[in-house]
Amino acid sequence: MASSAAASETAAVALPDGVYTAEFDTDSGMFHANEACDGKGTLTVENGTMTFHVSLASKKIVNLYVGMAADADANKADWLLPTTDTVTYSDGTSEEVYGYDIPVAAVDEDFQLALLGTKGKWYDHTVSIRNAEPKAEAAAETPADGEYNVNVVLEGGSGRATVDSPAALTVADGKMTATIVWSSPNYDYMIVDGEKYLPTNTEGNSTFVIPVAALGTPLSVTADTVAMSTPHEIEYTLTFTLA
Repeated sequence: MASSAAASETAAVALPDGVYTAEFDTDSGMFHANEACDGKGTLTVENGTMTFHVSLASKKIVNLYVGMAADADANKADWLLPTTDTVTYSDGTSEEVYGYDIPVAAVDEDFQLALLGTKGKWYDHTVSIRNAEPKAEAAAETPADGEYNVNVVLEGGSGRATVDSPAALTVADGKMTATIVWSSPNYDYMIVDGEKYLPTNTEGNSTFVIPVAALGTPLSVTADTVAMSTPHEIEYTLTFTLA
């Protein structure tokens, strides 16, 4: 027993903190993730504790219990309560269904999860949370052609330099460029995706117009400063979001 408990503990901490998409594998065609979710749910790992949220097919499963059905009535405080989730199907229609936040000791391992139906009877089921993959954050869509203000978050360097925020964003033919104004006049070029960009001004704080690949996604840039005795390239990231 000790070795199996140690194995479970090892599995439980195997995933770093973050948000993942994972498959909800069950032993029953009547107990599964909603079809709009493609058999999957969201696994959240926080401080090493894992919770899996799954939207079910309907509102016919009124409670869940991690364990055996025979033990559920004696442990009512441990019953999992439903959330009300709205799912959208491929034809564009929406429906409210029940969802659950299920505590998970280990991924890719079977565990017992009993369910209570609308008729008041508990049923045993064996389930597992499998194939967890980091959830990709969808990049914000490129806005329509025009002029916008964007918030800019600068990270990297010594922390002394800043850039003006909000900044001007121009979208032309679906391509985005941002005007970056530094807190210093000492930057003589920037490099973005291997391309060198020179300042657009000769007086005042260094100003550049650079391409922006996507909103909401950190953009790696290099900025060269002549404030020191010799020019020095510094690595930064810039993240843009609509103001």
